[in-house]
Amino acid sequence: MDIEISRRSMAIILLLVGALFSTLVDFTGAQSVGVCYGGNGNNLPSKQDVINLYKSNRISKMRLYYPDEGALQALKGSNIEVIIGVPNDQLQSLTNANAANNWVNKYIKPYSSAVKFKYIAVGNEVHPGDGAAGSVLPAIQNIQRAISSAKLQKQIKVSTAIDTTLLGNSYPPKDGVFSNNALSYIRPIINFLSSNGAPLLANIYPYFAYVNNQQSIGLDYALFTKQSPNEVGYKSLFDALLDSLYAALEKVNAPNLKIVVSESGWPSQGGVGASDQNAGTYYKNLINHAKGGTPKRPNGPIETYLFAMFDENQKQGAEIERHFGLFRPDKSPKYGQLNFT
Repeated sequence: MDIEISRRSMAIILLLVGALFSTLVDFTGAQSVGVCYGGNGNNLPSKQDVINLYKSNRISKMRLYYPDEGALQALKGSNIEVIIGVPNDQLQSLTNANAANNWVNKYIKPYSSAVKFKYIAVGNEVHPGDGAAGSVLPAIQNIQRAISSAKLQKQIKVSTAIDTTLLGNSYPPKDGVFSNNALSYIRPIINFLSSNGAPLLANIYPYFAYVNNQQSIGLDYALFTKQSPNEVGYKSLFDALLDSLYAALEKVNAPNLKIVVSESGWPSQGGVGASDQNAGTYYKNLINHAKGGTPKRPNGPIETYLFAMFDENQKQGAEIERHFGLFRPDKSPKYGQLNFT
């Protein structure tokens, strides 16, 4: 009798341990979707409250756009994987190797034992004609050397985030190619990423492609609700844009370079097609879609970062730019309870 009770107790304990282990694995490893944390607002929660909101919603990946030390302190011990950004206005200074070492020693090394840095995004959406364009690759190289000196090169990969305007052609996706103007800028960066085993970060927005070409792009194609493939075999604009980038990489001899979707989102107001319903549909479908792959890269998941955690009322630009949030400043969800796992 006592032996039987003991066996039952042991079985229950093993089940509980297994369930706990499964939960931890799911939170730390299996999830493909993260959320970008932008702070351009004067009504946003405290850094610690934000980290707690990530954890309570089981969001295990975050993109930070600059080394916010308050956020880094709050991230300690959270087990949240982090993309940390080098802002565009700091790129030129980091072409100096000592400055890059200082940046890593100040913002990365002191936190690296307690914060799960995954990528450093050196610049965001820098274009070939921008003043900072010539600084991107030297800054990447210097940050990489500094990361290696800190013996963190296995944990942290150094990259940059581009957008799809660098493509000269994106349709059909198999004919995706970088523009002649972009080629001399992006090719050396791609070569460096390939040689260091780092992914290319890419911000992919079906919303803007849809708004700029409504005559030929249906809303269902942009929102993942199209029921049957189009004439070139695609059911979603997201896949078409991502695969056009993969095709462009193949044409510069980088067929094995991984793309991480470092931003993707849909605004809830402020412009054409911007509504709570469309935005909620987009985010819910993207979270589900990222678990799989694309026609060109069917073996998923697609590591994807939703833009963004909150509406940012001080963000510059068009009205839509202030309405990409998944949560309101009071931390309530805009689109019901999204399932991030």
